[in-house]
Amino acid sequence: MAHRHQVEVREVGQVRIYMMQGERSKKSGKGLKSWLSGGTPLYRAIIKAAKQDGLLNATAHHTHYGFSGNAKVQSGDLEMPNPSLNLYVELIGPRDDLELFCRKHGSLLKGKVVLYKHIEHWEISARHLHSSEATEEEYAEPDTVLNDEPE
Repeated sequence: MAHRHQVEVREVGQVRIYMMQGERSKKSGKGLKSWLSGGTPLYRAIIKAAKQDGLLNATAHHTHYGFSGNAKVQSGDLEMPNPSLNLYVELIGPRDDLELFCRKHGSLLKGKVVLYKHIEHWEISARHLHSSEATEEEYAEPDTVLNDEPE
């Protein structure tokens, strides 16, 4: 049976970089704001660099409980925010692009737990059916339910 949509599969990779929420990148500015803030949050600097480098996706995921590396277990159930609680940045793109990103931005990633995982990117697109392939259901408008029961 022919379907209205098709799935195209591409091989890509996923990198996860674990860090503490309170970690900052090195100060880049010389103004008062930069001096007071201590630099950009590290996860934001990584995501900004990923966007500039053209990666497919970059997202920060905050955690509620856990540890990374040799650090002690941290919890987010305190009344005050816990800057030592972990988060990870997830990057998605072709493996070669991810490896290049890690080499290029090694100063941001040095000493972090970095994991790579092979994944597939599924791209869903409309498929143009020949009239001989399409069934009555596929001639219907998208998201329209056909009812065979008499009214």
